[in-house]
Amino acid sequence: MKRSLLAVCLAAMLMGAGPVSVQAEEKGADELALEGLNKLIDALSVFIDAIPQYETPELLDNGDIIIRRKQKEEKMEKSPGIEKTAT
Repeated sequence: MKRSLLAVCLAAMLMGAGPVSVQAEEKGADELALEGLNKLIDALSVFIDAIPQYETPELLDNGDIIIRRKQKEEKMEKSPGIEKTAT
């Protein structure tokens, strides 16, 4: 997991490192570092949101184990055919 997170961080930094413009010369090192960190945090939040989340496993009487995928509230509100269930 650490390796994949490191790879994503490096890829995000490489994608953000484009040609240097004249505007970049006017900005200070602090401002550029802050922009880079903000872009990195945004990329990491998108990466974390893309990872599916699961609820705790549920053991039925017949021995079956059910692991439900958590649905985000946004998806449930947009899909009128899906009902919320209590588990």
